[in-house]
Amino acid sequence: MPRRPRIKLADIPQHVVQRGVIRSPCFFAEEDYHCYLHWLQEAAAKWHCVIHAYVLMTNHVHVLLTPTDPQGPAKLMQSVGRRYVQYMNRHYRRSGTLWEGRFKSSAVQAEQYLLTCQRYIELNPVRAGMVSDPRQYRWSSYRCNGLGQGDGLITAHPVYQALGLDGESRRAAYRALFRSEMDDAALDDIRLALSQSQPLGSSRFAVEVCAAAGVRRTQARRGRPEGGKGMAQRQEEQSEFGF
Repeated sequence: MPRRPRIKLADIPQHVVQRGVIRSPCFFAEEDYHCYLHWLQEAAAKWHCVIHAYVLMTNHVHVLLTPTDPQGPAKLMQSVGRRYVQYMNRHYRRSGTLWEGRFKSSAVQAEQYLLTCQRYIELNPVRAGMVSDPRQYRWSSYRCNGLGQGDGLITAHPVYQALGLDGESRRAAYRALFRSEMDDAALDDIRLALSQSQPLGSSRFAVEVCAAAGVRRTQARRGRPEGGKGMAQRQEEQSEFGF
């Protein structure tokens, strides 16, 4: 089956996911996380991408970014991926690939889904059972977006900035979004958009984005059986895209 072409447009947020080969760990020590974040920040500046949220899990990475160059996300991920593989092979005396194929990505409708996508990303460690609160996980953007901890990697999106008149009110409003769990429909929408390399947003947004990018739009939602998805299907999606 041919690969679905990615949507490459400037100024449209992109949710990007990269996984370790056959779900193998990609990070083993604190130094590994620090190195990846350092190279991610360098690549974001070089390839004209601003990053709004991220999480580094043990065997995969999520990044929410907005490029000013349509080729920016691909260039960024290629740059970081290659440098990190070289570091891992040298540091751990290993060889071969680290990442599983191409990274996954989906365009995100900012007004409707950007904050939902940020929550999805920063709640990964909670859904994985690694922590009970996102503030307890060091390797994500939550401490910056939710608590105001300095992070030179993060640039707030205008949708986030509209949460309040000043930094403290924005952070308080953002933390309030995390008081309830994400509903299954939102989780399904995000995972399905990634699996199909399709836009995440309204039907109108999807049509406009696909037309602008010259990409054929596929059906963005599978029919659900009565009562919702079965456990096996949910487990399969969680396994494919992390948590």
